[in-house]
Amino acid sequence: MSTRSEAAPKTWRGRFYEDFEVGDVFRSRIGRTITEADNIWFTCLTMNTNQIHFNAPYAERTQFGRPLVNSTFTLALVVGLTVPDTSENAAANLGWGDIKLPKPVFCGDTIWAESEITAKRESRSNPSVGIVSMRCRGINQRREVVIEFTRTFMVYKRGAPEAQDTFPGTDEPWTVA
Repeated sequence: MSTRSEAAPKTWRGRFYEDFEVGDVFRSRIGRTITEADNIWFTCLTMNTNQIHFNAPYAERTQFGRPLVNSTFTLALVVGLTVPDTSENAAANLGWGDIKLPKPVFCGDTIWAESEITAKRESRSNPSVGIVSMRCRGINQRREVVIEFTRTFMVYKRGAPEAQDTFPGTDEPWTVA
């Protein structure tokens, strides 16, 4: 785990390939509480017709006794929670693997993400990027691991033309004190 204690940057542009070291651990700064609307909308948007996600009387008859959060929503949420720390400058996701769901997720649960960098290498075909692999997990408010998976992505190097700052700037002077 990185133990660097330097001041926060004045301008945050995310991490680039050069910023990763094998063994770095990142924990999401915020957690996200899952609502019933999140679960139902995601389930409907993805056309998942398994009633365990949206039919309360049906779900009451299952071993869980209530609707489960759609597991692909859980995956998407944990990936999203890792982005500010890991892949804000990614050029592409290359793969997810070894997805495990050791505990159920229910509406009202709050999820945080933890990631560990497991490998990195230069791209053999594109000098602007490197390849980073990590393992990730989602942890709920009860300190239970609810999902674990591996993820590999292609991330820009700091000097890559594609990763240059896109803030437009302005020549207008400030008009407030």
